[in-house]
Amino acid sequence: MPHDTSLISTIVGGLVLAFVFGAIANRFRLPPLVGYLVAGMLVGPHTPGFVADQELAPQLAELGVILLMFGVGLHFALKDLLSVRFIAVPGAIGQIAIATLLGWGLGHSMGWSTGGSLIFGIALSVASTVVLLKALQERRLVDSERGRIAIGWLIVEDLAMVLVLVLIPAAASVSEGGVSAYSDPLAAVASRLVGIDLGVGGIVAATLIKVAIFVALMLVVGRRLIPAILHRIAHTGSRELFRLGVLAIALGVAFGAAELFGASLALGAFFAGMVLSESELSHRAAQESLPLRDAFSVLFFVSVGMLFDPNILLNEPFILLATLAIILVGKTVGAFLIVVAFRRPVKTALTISASLAQIGEFSFILAEMGVGLGFLPEEGRDLILAGALISIILNPLMFNLSDRLRPSLEAWLQPRLEQPVPAAEAAPAAAAEVETPPPAAGDDESDEDAEPTKLAGHLVVIGYGRVGSVVADDLVVRDIPLLVIEDAEDRVRRLRDRSIETIVGNAAGGQVLALAGLERAKALLVAIPNGFEAGQAIEQARKINPDLLIVARAHSDEEVEHLLRHGASKVIMGEREIALGMLKMLDDQAAVPPDTAADAPAADDAPSSEATALTETEEGKPAA
Repeated sequence: MPHDTSLISTIVGGLVLAFVFGAIANRFRLPPLVGYLVAGMLVGPHTPGFVADQELAPQLAELGVILLMFGVGLHFALKDLLSVRFIAVPGAIGQIAIATLLGWGLGHSMGWSTGGSLIFGIALSVASTVVLLKALQERRLVDSERGRIAIGWLIVEDLAMVLVLVLIPAAASVSEGGVSAYSDPLAAVASRLVGIDLGVGGIVAATLIKVAIFVALMLVVGRRLIPAILHRIAHTGSRELFRLGVLAIALGVAFGAAELFGASLALGAFFAGMVLSESELSHRAAQESLPLRDAFSVLFFVSVGMLFDPNILLNEPFILLATLAIILVGKTVGAFLIVVAFRRPVKTALTISASLAQIGEFSFILAEMGVGLGFLPEEGRDLILAGALISIILNPLMFNLSDRLRPSLEAWLQPRLEQPVPAAEAAPAAAAEVETPPPAAGDDESDEDAEPTKLAGHLVVIGYGRVGSVVADDLVVRDIPLLVIEDAEDRVRRLRDRSIETIVGNAAGGQVLALAGLERAKALLVAIPNGFEAGQAIEQARKINPDLLIVARAHSDEEVEHLLRHGASKVIMGEREIALGMLKMLDDQAAVPPDTAADAPAADDAPSSEATALTETEEGKPAA
């Protein structure tokens, strides 16, 4: 019997082609998202062959945005958001103003109306959530000071766009003398009940009140209710129910925020994750949502590629170049100057400005709304879509460019930023110090300027997580020379507080390992749980020192083979060692008379089950 398979064909066609072209892009050392965008163009209406559903693809992509922002919220505590508010709020508003003014000027020069030009400028001012977060994740910056500022900046942009999406149709309804289809429903109901037209100010005020109520509910009620619900589900022991509960919370809160409070789906999902971040189950929730998060974020890039019309390259090449100049140059320079004005390091300013040098999902919504209300010509929408696609493709190059410019800019600007504030500015500076505390030690993802260690005969530990911290702490007690490689800011801070020599960065890169003195080291202990990254680190370490003893951890037989193949001397599989530890405990218990075991107090040297598992993992035989 016939079936309407547009949903299935859109998902299958998008994911399969995204995989094929993503792999090709990776083969040519390009970011996989370039391949995703090309896949979108191939299934779009502007190229021959199969055409995916134009309405379903953006909705599927929105699921990716929801899950991605939920995952960010899980790693982003309220105190992190508040800690960057004094730079994120004025910075985002200032950058939006600069880009909007530039876009308005370009639209005005083309003879568009004031409203259309403003919508065009606003659409060019807001960055894509997915692209920004993907860029930060690839560079391991999400947990850094720079990453928190960028994410806080993004949240402020999101809130600003919520107001803009209400203000634009409200202005249209007022200009037309009535309530348009896009108007806020609360304002429409109030107008009918009291017979008074609230106008633009009333509609904006109503939106602000609704968003404030949502935020208050999440911070007061949600912080208690959501973790309690997830804990109750976890106590059932069903992993399937737990995974379903995580998705239900993420999607349900996001949808409720949009439908009931007028907030965006992404903002609702972010707050759902943030209130859950204080629970010990947040790490498990992030793991359970990761596969769907990655899959649907790929569909986002496919949906962007579907919107691109190549004819714009031929019809309006110079105007398109001007649009790209606003996105890639105007926004970048504006954000850089704003961050530097707050006396933040040059590398922080470069990271934030590069991550914002693109546009995305909110830009598409604004473009469609502008055309639907008659403000923006269709040419403006095509320019916005083309600018989004090209800027997303070029965004990795912007990061590479910022890395190249960083040494010269630091040599020129950093000494000026570190100069003491003049006496005439003492009072404002004092206030600024309270509002914008200097970055803490270890706020970066790598120590690019770090010198190689002078240690010899030392042990190098990669990762200071649950396993690495136990190993490193024991080595410190034994007074064994130790060096730790770690990239998470909070862990780096703890290591430096304990005066443990630390290299900040990703050990999978050869530059970081080159600083660890592996040619003089006694052994390398790879304690990170990611088998693929561990394999890359082991391979790089083996090139530096072919005779080095390398001990790694694994979670499966496949990972054991993978790590041994890449050069590990010994690999310990945690699950197997736990099982051996449990059997050993049974053997030890059987050797003790029953009445003695029941009456004797616990010995001081008897480890708990958790400690035993860790001890066996560290000291047990490797699983080869």
